[in-house]
Amino acid sequence: MDDLLAEEGVLEAFQAQAIKEVIAWQLLQAMKDQKLSKRKLAELMNTSRTQVDRVLDPTDGNVTLATLQRAAAVVGRRVQVALV
Repeated sequence: MDDLLAEEGVLEAFQAQAIKEVIAWQLLQAMKDQKLSKRKLAELMNTSRTQVDRVLDPTDGNVTLATLQRAAAVVGRRVQVALV
């Protein structure tokens, strides 16, 4: 499948989308486990509810790594990035 996507020139976009979907899902699960609302997450991150919506939207790829790290820290997690 990767070869086909690479041939079409869309492999990187698909990989980035998949990563964002996983991160958004993991953050939502951590929030659910801790009974943490979006409003409260925004408050603890010192940001707006709109920014939290962007972080949790699996289709919005326009979120900085720093923002993801802040969100992860609030729910007791951390973001790991690796080049493989």
